[in-house]
Amino acid sequence: MTALTTRPLSTSTDALLRFALRADATLTGLAGLAVAAFANPLSTIGGLSPTTEYLIGAAFVFYGVAVYYLAALPSLRTIGIAISLANAIGTVAMLAIVMTDAAPLTETGIALTLATGVYTAFFAYLQYLGVRRLRA
Repeated sequence: MTALTTRPLSTSTDALLRFALRADATLTGLAGLAVAAFANPLSTIGGLSPTTEYLIGAAFVFYGVAVYYLAALPSLRTIGIAISLANAIGTVAMLAIVMTDAAPLTETGIALTLATGVYTAFFAYLQYLGVRRLRA
């Protein structure tokens, strides 16, 4: 009788971090395109000006392209830490905007801002887990 052994598909420890970075980049970039495309209706729903909505959409698209590029680099530890930290700071910023009434948000705008905070917290945690899996 012969025992079958299978090799692992990959010995890489950075798969989770690369996935988390690319998923964050893709979803944020797509959200940015949607925000830019629907800036006028979103401005009436959320309470911000159309110009602000366009700028937010453009920033999301830029972030998405930049993070997707960075996710392809061979060494990810520093990048993973930086992007995870940026997402954590984004979460705190979303909470601060809502709690201090820093922006003239409607109730729907508040809900969308808090949903964005949950999104950034989720990806900060996923990227943190990916960084922890990396070998030293």
